[in-house]
Amino acid sequence: MRWIHSDSVITCDHDGRVENRPSQQWVTVTGVPVLVDDDPEGRTIVACPNYGPTVKPCTKTESLRVGYSDWLRVDGHRLVLDNLKGFTNGTPPDSIHHVVRDPRQRFLGADR
Repeated sequence: MRWIHSDSVITCDHDGRVENRPSQQWVTVTGVPVLVDDDPEGRTIVACPNYGPTVKPCTKTESLRVGYSDWLRVDGHRLVLDNLKGFTNGTPPDSIHHVVRDPRQRFLGADR
């Protein structure tokens, strides 16, 4: 599993793009800050094409089900890995996920 940083591509199941916002700046991969726990949660999703009269598009990420390292931490916060998977606020509730499409780095990885 690869480390996730602010340039990594995270999308909803419909390919709407998550706007990454790292909470720390001092640990980086090729100069790009890595994401730590809570960074992928509550983030804005843009351009989700899932909409209609009775359909709510994905606009925010919700809590992760998997994706935090068990061992690697930055200032006490768990590192985010590319197996990230959590729900969005899109419809139907608790069935639309956000996942990593491209970690955008091939240098650093971890088993968990």
